[in-house]
Amino acid sequence: MAFEVTFELKESDLDHFRDVMRQSKSGAQSLSETEILANAKTLSKDVKGDVPVFVSERIQKLETLVAMIEDSEWKIPAEERADVLSALAYFSDPEDLVPDHIPVLGFLDDAIMIELVAEELKDDIDAFLEFCDYRTREESRNADATVTRDEWLDAKRRELHSRMRNRRSTRRSGRSGFRSIF
Repeated sequence: MAFEVTFELKESDLDHFRDVMRQSKSGAQSLSETEILANAKTLSKDVKGDVPVFVSERIQKLETLVAMIEDSEWKIPAEERADVLSALAYFSDPEDLVPDHIPVLGFLDDAIMIELVAEELKDDIDAFLEFCDYRTREESRNADATVTRDEWLDAKRRELHSRMRNRRSTRRSGRSGFRSIF
């Protein structure tokens, strides 16, 4: 039997999460990109155990954020790279809002933060996933020998980077988003 719990985060709740994110970002400034990515991967690995589905589904989004940084062919632009790394820095502190060692609930705040970050980075994530799908499709085709892999990937990457920035700008105009913490 499934049981659904729904809650609404008011602007004051989002402000609280923004403050927590700012604090973790500030505290993680001493960490290198490698350390931030390693910490996010460790969290992902640690959560593979006995956790609620709500949490495990959000961990997949965390893994996508890590992949966006590590994918050398995606070549995430500097501003977006900084945003993703800032978001991932939150997951470097096991003693965040709810310490991770507390059974079941320890990863709940992480899942909520992942969801908030994923919503704010939605355009970036969608563009990255589209790039990955495109790359997979094109690799399986017999490509025209006059166009190199680097050329067709570069063309698609430029198109998607431009689109994600335009969509993000359009979607966020006129409203305060969680992204303001980046």
